[in-house]
Amino acid sequence: MAERLPTGITVLDRQLGGGIPAGSIVTLAATPASQSELLLYELTSTRGTLYLTTVRSDQAVQDALDRVTTRVGRPTVRDIGGDAALDNANRLVQALPEGANLIVDVVDVLERADPTRYRNFLNELQTHVMNTGGVAVLHALDGRSVPDNRDMTEHMSDAVFQLQTEVKGSEIENRLAIPKFRGGRALEETIKLRLTEEVSIDTSRDIA
Repeated sequence: MAERLPTGITVLDRQLGGGIPAGSIVTLAATPASQSELLLYELTSTRGTLYLTTVRSDQAVQDALDRVTTRVGRPTVRDIGGDAALDNANRLVQALPEGANLIVDVVDVLERADPTRYRNFLNELQTHVMNTGGVAVLHALDGRSVPDNRDMTEHMSDAVFQLQTEVKGSEIENRLAIPKFRGGRALEETIKLRLTEEVSIDTSRDIA
């Protein structure tokens, strides 16, 4: 069995048998109006992290990290947005050290590149993450305009996490589904989460 790398989210690590297999690419898909960044922030607490931002500025991400009360690390934040986003991402990926996290927030910008160039990026990323024993998390927005290359992202990923956020009357319900998990057992049920100042399991009614 491949080494498991903890996510920093206790309830999730317990469900995944200790964490995510080293060398994995994970797609975290969520609506733009969700609190999905909290999962990314907690991931930075587990090991050295390179945080690539494509929409928000690096200062905006750093300010957000400084404001949250959850467990966070001290990631290296780089703004790769702009005309050469894919080239910038590829250059920085090649410099990732052993056992590091890579976070791309959001991957939508890269997904809008030419399909062949994006495919090459994903293959290079997969090779590098496998060789260094790290984990790459691609934050993908399931919003009103999903890029054409999203299917490729999810197919190439070793695991797909889907954060489902619904407003039900006076309550906001967050459920995490993991329909795909290479190197382990995909979850048969969703996990009900509380996404406030930190990520925790929601025990108010049921535990999925």
